[in-house]
Amino acid sequence: MAKNYELDDTDRKILDLLMQDAKMPYTEIARKVHVSGGTVHVRMARLEELGIVKGATLQIDYQKLGYGVNAFLGIYLLKSSVYASVAEQLREIPEVVSIHFTTGAYGIFARIVCRDTQHLRDVLHDRMQLIEGIERTETLISLEESLNRPIQLLPS
Repeated sequence: MAKNYELDDTDRKILDLLMQDAKMPYTEIARKVHVSGGTVHVRMARLEELGIVKGATLQIDYQKLGYGVNAFLGIYLLKSSVYASVAEQLREIPEVVSIHFTTGAYGIFARIVCRDTQHLRDVLHDRMQLIEGIERTETLISLEESLNRPIQLLPS
């Protein structure tokens, strides 16, 4: 197993700022962290090269785009060895936004977004249940998301 990279205070401060606002310019980060813009650029390039930073994303309010159903699926697999194949097929379904290989009752825990319950039914019945290796699913519909935030990076 690879050794974890040790972040210093500057790395942590840079990452904390970018986790709050991924669009923040490096010059503004540099001003807040009291380093040069070049330092921020070099550090970010290194963190990307190490695989610590995997990109920047936007937080989207799917409901405002017409996707009002946010659901979590507990997926029972016929056997754990089919995980890779099932995950690959789940990636092909655009409504699937996250896939986790888990311990416990489910082999996979996934999150999907749909326009409405009929759309959810169609995704489950017409696409997911047809995937070889899935025994059955349990669906939990989210009524409200109260928190979605990055972790605060603590000093080592």
